[in-house]
Amino acid sequence: MEQNQPGKKAVSLNIISSSTKSSKHKGFGAGAINLNNVSPIIIDRGEARIDIGAMHAKSKVERGIKFTPNREEVEGGRQVWVVWLAVDKLAEGANYAGATACEMWINEEEKKGWKILAEHVNKLDYAIKRRVMLEGLDEEAKGALRQLLVSHNEEWWNNSSDELKQALEPQA
Repeated sequence: MEQNQPGKKAVSLNIISSSTKSSKHKGFGAGAINLNNVSPIIIDRGEARIDIGAMHAKSKVERGIKFTPNREEVEGGRQVWVVWLAVDKLAEGANYAGATACEMWINEEEKKGWKILAEHVNKLDYAIKRRVMLEGLDEEAKGALRQLLVSHNEEWWNNSSDELKQALEPQA
């Protein structure tokens, strides 16, 4: 792999905000992903919390863990969820607009973990596109996520789609 040379700009993913200044951006990197209104939430051991470090795979539970694509290498681990949450800020008020869940397994004792990076990237993209995809979450995880969303901003929760609310409803 070629090393960065002085005077040469490294090729990288550009994250462009929606500000007036950057919206005039043209050329290389145009059409880049806007992550301004997306937050990662970690659901672990029945508790949901916002952990911005998950945006770069450096959440509290991921630090110090070596990930493998082979699930059988993480025997004895526990299931942890990353939920990508998109917020819309509309004239009527803000709301939770997109939410997708990605599974991973963590074995802290062996410092090993399992996740499918492509799934995490695709689910982030789906949340940005305002989809609700929370399949796989058990009742405890759904309850923890719902509680976090309501307690973080009840007005945003009230303004959210029925689809999101129904996805997090306890099953009888």
